[in-house]
Amino acid sequence: MDQQEDTVVLCGSNGYERKYYFNEEFASLPEAVKRELQVMCVWFTEECGGILTLEFEEDGTLEFRHRTREYDGYYDEIGADLKIKQYRQERREFLEALELYYKTMVLGITEDTAP
Repeated sequence: MDQQEDTVVLCGSNGYERKYYFNEEFASLPEAVKRELQVMCVWFTEECGGILTLEFEEDGTLEFRHRTREYDGYYDEIGADLKIKQYRQERREFLEALELYYKTMVLGITEDTAP
């Protein structure tokens, strides 16, 4: 799996290269979930520009990370923050289900082993 600073990348979209990436370690996710992730990521970079990745933290929390190339005058940082807030509100159950999947299937955390 792609790891960066103790995170695991689930998927991402690069608005500069117009490419979408999905970590094949999560190939067992249903096709509908994969499509929803792709739509979210690509839509984000089409609207805001830059690069978006969805990454799992060590504790299983799913984080949105957005960044830009240096000197990108077209990147909408405020719009990016607002779009992430919108995703968190409108897709709360979807995102929580992804976190639960990761905690259970990858980290092996169950109610019995939860801190």
